[in-house]
Amino acid sequence: MGASVVRQRRSAALSRKSWVGAMIHSSPARFALLVFTALILLWTALLSLPFASADGKMTPLVDALFTAVSAICVTGLSTLDMSTHWSLFGEIVVLAGLQIGGIGVLTLASILGLTVTRRLGLRQRLLAAGDTNPMRMGRDVSESQAVGLGEIGGLLGAVALSVVVIEGVLTLLITPRLMVAGYDFWHALWNGFYLAASAFTNTGFVPLSGGLDHFDTDVYLLSILAIGVFLGAIGFPVIFALYRYVIGGGWRVHKRLGLHAKLTLTTTIIFVIFGWLAIAALEWNNQATLGNQNFWQTMFSSVYMSIMTRSGGLGIIDPLDMNGSTLLVMDMLMFVGGGSASTAGGIKVTTIAVLFLAAYAEARGYKDVQAFGRSIPNEVLRVSVSILIWGATIVLAATVAIMHMTGESLDIVLFEVISAFGTCGLSSNLSADLPDAGKYVLAATMWAGRVGTVTLAAAIAATSRSRLFRLPEERPIVG
Repeated sequence: MGASVVRQRRSAALSRKSWVGAMIHSSPARFALLVFTALILLWTALLSLPFASADGKMTPLVDALFTAVSAICVTGLSTLDMSTHWSLFGEIVVLAGLQIGGIGVLTLASILGLTVTRRLGLRQRLLAAGDTNPMRMGRDVSESQAVGLGEIGGLLGAVALSVVVIEGVLTLLITPRLMVAGYDFWHALWNGFYLAASAFTNTGFVPLSGGLDHFDTDVYLLSILAIGVFLGAIGFPVIFALYRYVIGGGWRVHKRLGLHAKLTLTTTIIFVIFGWLAIAALEWNNQATLGNQNFWQTMFSSVYMSIMTRSGGLGIIDPLDMNGSTLLVMDMLMFVGGGSASTAGGIKVTTIAVLFLAAYAEARGYKDVQAFGRSIPNEVLRVSVSILIWGATIVLAATVAIMHMTGESLDIVLFEVISAFGTCGLSSNLSADLPDAGKYVLAATMWAGRVGTVTLAAAIAATSRSRLFRLPEERPIVG
């Protein structure tokens, strides 16, 4: 009888394993979405527990859900005071959530798939490759992708190693500064690690009472946070490529950076410089923000805020004090976000780079989109256009809904919605004042922004459809 029960249990376990394995093989993107959503629901339940809050009371469901989505989606928006509302258990749950979200749902799903199937099959390699280059998600993968299929195992190891090393170094650099500010060693170490994780994962949660108000002119601490945000925003594939090139014998083995790394670094630097100069120029005479600072403080504060629009969210200037023109510039920067397969959100810098390169090629009469001596396939352009359209549609729908609910002005609502979609976390303080329905809308916007429009489309499509025929061509008039 005992042997029969054991056989039944083994059969049930194998059945569950085969079911999960079949789901991973049939639709890895959908499996990733299920894992991601399940994590949000689990974190919502944990944050709703009475001992997760400092006062021992249950956190309202809408606030627990909003915080869970914001943590897992590494956004940083909050409807509660993050420095006082949560107990130590609640802070640990939030910190664990942003770490998982920072690593990325696609990489996480790849690791789960490896655990279930005991091997990294072709589908899982395509999934992880899709995380390194989302523009090729669900399509045939060739040698032109950012990281080759044979290097996926190394990429997964690099993800874990980069998280440990970078956050560890940032913690060691931040902790002494907090001790100088008056924190004892253990509080300084905990808050230092929290800030390091929040910076590298581009979340933007601040555990300190009063946020960063006491450090708004602290060049040392803000520089460390900015470096952490920048490293997180360029993405794991670029960190992996830079490691191979600089440290891993790159000058012998890898004589050049790949196209993805070059596009990401070049476009990111261009946007940081553009944001730096625009914010400095537009806020130069604004006494509520940069107008009362000297030249060097103004230049530092503006470049810091520009880097934070990559998706960092660790702001030092209240957006409500900024000019409307500055908010619009920051809207554009947050909408673009950071690099693909990074802890940043937005439509990604490679997407906007491909669109600009396509416009340039069209203006010059080139048939191919080219960059750094390479030709970019037309399918990448089509996906880039899709990402832009779907991203703009999500932002527009959420903005209209929240404006109707609250009656707030367009600039304030648009800033909060784009910050949610771009998982940035810079806030106009609208989130806490939203009605419950508005919080759910903003939470859904964060979810859509983090998951990514291409992954979302790939998950919704049950199978790829191909036609055995082509319709006759006819060109409409455009422009």
